[in-house]
Amino acid sequence: MHIQHFPHLITAFILGSPGVFLLTSFPSFAAPIDRLVAPEPLNSLAEKPFAQVNSVSQLSDVKPTDWAFQALQSLVERYGCIAGYPDGTYRGNRAMTRYEFAAGLNSCLDRVSELIAAGTTNQITREDLAIVQKLQAEFATELSVLRGRVDALDARTAELEANQFSTTTKLNAEIIVVVTDTSGNRVGDSRDRTNTIVANRGRLNFETSFTGRDMLRTRLEFGNLGRRIADETGTNMTALNFDGNVDNTITVPHLLYVTPLTSNLALTVGPTGVGYPDITDLLTPPTIASDSEGIPSKFGQYNPLYRRGGGGAAVNWTIVKNLTLTVGYVGGNPNLSQQSNGLFNGSYNALVQLAYRGDRGAIGVAYSRTFAPSGKADLTGGTGSFLAARPFGDNIATSSDSVGVQGFYRLAPRLQVHGWGVYTRANAENSGVSSVSDGRGGVVLLNVDGDDRADIVYAAIGISFPDVGGEGNLPGILVGLPGRVTSSNVRRERDTSYHIEAFYRFQVNDNISITPAAWVVVNPENDSRNDTQWVWLLRTGFNF
Repeated sequence: MHIQHFPHLITAFILGSPGVFLLTSFPSFAAPIDRLVAPEPLNSLAEKPFAQVNSVSQLSDVKPTDWAFQALQSLVERYGCIAGYPDGTYRGNRAMTRYEFAAGLNSCLDRVSELIAAGTTNQITREDLAIVQKLQAEFATELSVLRGRVDALDARTAELEANQFSTTTKLNAEIIVVVTDTSGNRVGDSRDRTNTIVANRGRLNFETSFTGRDMLRTRLEFGNLGRRIADETGTNMTALNFDGNVDNTITVPHLLYVTPLTSNLALTVGPTGVGYPDITDLLTPPTIASDSEGIPSKFGQYNPLYRRGGGGAAVNWTIVKNLTLTVGYVGGNPNLSQQSNGLFNGSYNALVQLAYRGDRGAIGVAYSRTFAPSGKADLTGGTGSFLAARPFGDNIATSSDSVGVQGFYRLAPRLQVHGWGVYTRANAENSGVSSVSDGRGGVVLLNVDGDDRADIVYAAIGISFPDVGGEGNLPGILVGLPGRVTSSNVRRERDTSYHIEAFYRFQVNDNISITPAAWVVVNPENDSRNDTQWVWLLRTGFNF
């Protein structure tokens, strides 16, 4: 088949732009092309970009045996007027719209203009030019729309380039607004000291990648929760997972860098705000541990064993698929050079965890070694009783060894269970008289020897129901035993506290969720003489 006439070539080319291959002789274009082909959505041009080809051999699905091969070859050699898809295909049997036809025509017109400007008009006959003029007239509207779209895209691209912050940085933001209150007399008191409040907390995470595989996170944070609820109720068992007291002052509490070292080894390092949750897997179901979308209580959010942090580093080694070993170390005050501070001479936390993650769940075993100078111990991450946090009081340096088991399993698409249990052996590191919590909002002075020991346990189990009541919704309940001193050479606790919590997250849309929740603490501070504490809240989370 020998192509001699430009009308045939134009027709063949049009099929070369993303559209149907209708190589046939059109004596007239009076009939609209969309009567000949099945139309597609008008946005197909934006969805399917195409590029000019310089040889038919570049089109993987065009063979020399195809009936239109010579036509395509002639178009390329004579006019350089063939376009294909980015994946190197031509898709000659596919239908096209008038807008796609116009796109192809526009490209070919540009090529004809180049040939005229270059003085190669001998390649174009009067018949060719007449056909071009007819095509321009027939598709004037589509060509105008196409050029308008291109101009609009150029303008938007220029605006984005002029206003972008960085080509490698993206923003992840979380804003929490909460209405909350408690009921029940303060620990050791005869009245309820809390009032209904409305407060907020916001985090802006700037995540930058330099290689495409690493990540530097810089966090800005603000909030106005005022005094912690625990300060008013007299127990950490009522703490929210996002409480604090910064009066909406913007701070930079977290700076972290993560990068792969090899195909199965990754390094995490940061000078501040680096906690166990940043260096290892928490082994909870998706979003359960989220401040804005998960369980609202500080105790119920995730295993308190992980509530340790500061500045330091960790490595994660993927031993085999789905099996990861984490080894990490963080100092409590690595930026301070005073005595009993610094990266190695002050408080520290060291973690080793082996975790397995499967298709429907995960399980892990963790060991944590901690040390804190006098007055800085907190063995339950701000969630258990004051005695469990400092079993030897305020005046004794304390070390501890903790072993925890945690995991979750998805029993069905809309039913999952998770839980954890931790045993801690605390060790007094010096002797002296110390102020020890009495479980009633006060302290007692007790003598502590350097070889005194205390055992602490805490555990919880939760059940949640993904997508129940609507896609993205998450109702759930959690029952747990907050940190309790079960045996001690100094002072043990007389009763056991019980934490019972229920919540229901309504996913309004991809960016907004509303969560009503409540929990009750029976025998606060592990002492039945204290009134039962109730906490309720209505939390709204904005994530973008």
